[in-house]
Amino acid sequence: MALTGRLGLLALLGAAVPLLLPGWGALFAVWGVLLLGVVADLALAGNVRALRLHRHGDTSVRLGETARVTLTVENLGRRRLKGRLRDVWPPSAGATPRTVRVDVPAGERRRIEMTLTPTRRGDRRAVTVVVRSTGPLGLAARQLSRSAPWTVRALPAFPSRRHLPAKLARLRELTGAHVALIRGQGTEFDSLREYVVGDDVRSIDWRATARRADVVVRTWRPERDRRIYLVLDTGRTSAGRVGDIPRLDCSMDAALLLGALASRAGDRVDLLAYDRRVRTRVEGASRTDLLPAMVHAMAPLEPELIECDAAGMVSTLMARVRQRCLVVLLTELNTAAIEEGLLPLLPQLTSRHLVMVAAVSDPRVGEMAAGRGDLASVYDAAAAERARADRRRITAELRGHGVEVVDAPPDEIAPALADAYLALKAAGRL
Repeated sequence: MALTGRLGLLALLGAAVPLLLPGWGALFAVWGVLLLGVVADLALAGNVRALRLHRHGDTSVRLGETARVTLTVENLGRRRLKGRLRDVWPPSAGATPRTVRVDVPAGERRRIEMTLTPTRRGDRRAVTVVVRSTGPLGLAARQLSRSAPWTVRALPAFPSRRHLPAKLARLRELTGAHVALIRGQGTEFDSLREYVVGDDVRSIDWRATARRADVVVRTWRPERDRRIYLVLDTGRTSAGRVGDIPRLDCSMDAALLLGALASRAGDRVDLLAYDRRVRTRVEGASRTDLLPAMVHAMAPLEPELIECDAAGMVSTLMARVRQRCLVVLLTELNTAAIEEGLLPLLPQLTSRHLVMVAAVSDPRVGEMAAGRGDLASVYDAAAAERARADRRRITAELRGHGVEVVDAPPDEIAPALADAYLALKAAGRL
């Protein structure tokens, strides 16, 4: 049961009756009339327990876009239901409208359109539906909360997809009409052409040269069906925000662009999210199913405020990946975490696989390093320079172990990682 503002206003006006008609009798009479009005409203209001709620609509939406969910209200009671309805969702679901007026005759149904614009990744579940059926006098209402389950999954935004056409054009230069003139492990013979200055003499085809008047060289194209294993670090360092974006979201965006590019190149792409246990995994997805599988697996991931277990991650990789592949670890170049966790295990990993570390740098550190305005700015600049020096040192140590390192700001990390992959392709290292 719920009392309306109209009842409160009439009760306030009724309190002034003794000023006109002295005595308690007049006041009790007014309150009695109001009480009868409340009872009449409750008796004549539509039965909220006779409602049936149904939903249909979108079950997933990309972050920043809008989903539509329809709530159908069916009145199985014998009286018309008039009142207000509130569809309750978490604030991060961005559900509108918050409340709507409903008028459902007996035996009929009405549809209510809801729009959701999530502000965070993950599953957004409907909490409850609150229905208030008001009586004809507007003094009181029947109210009940009903369950109407529905889940909308907010998928990663993938803003770097705008770079995909340019990267695919570069890929076609390597594997399409303009074949890359490369040699090395992991390449396939493509065709013959005349020698030009700068070609590797090891690529000369002496038999073909003997049959022609010119020196002939072999051209090679990168092999297909290589394996790329993307590893997302979901430990505490991934929870840090660069600007308004968590590092984990930047890593997801870079992983999606690389996954889309590598799958178009004919390579097999797998995904693993790990901190102290496997959070999610995508393996064996086809080229057409890869991106949907990745975005749905990434959507509910949240950083865990624990240190990543590097030993567990490496052992998991070694157990699941037997053949040589490119392991791309998307993490943060945190000096303590890398030195104590990953560095001692790198020889074990690099002995079997080609390893690449991709990290998101903070542009704010560069801005702080340039500050000299006052004493506080000088201290900030000193701290920023120390952080940059530590980052350069840990990068040099990783490269000394044969690890490729990509370190770029949030808006550049995805294309930079794709470029590094294409450079490995062009060099014949995959």
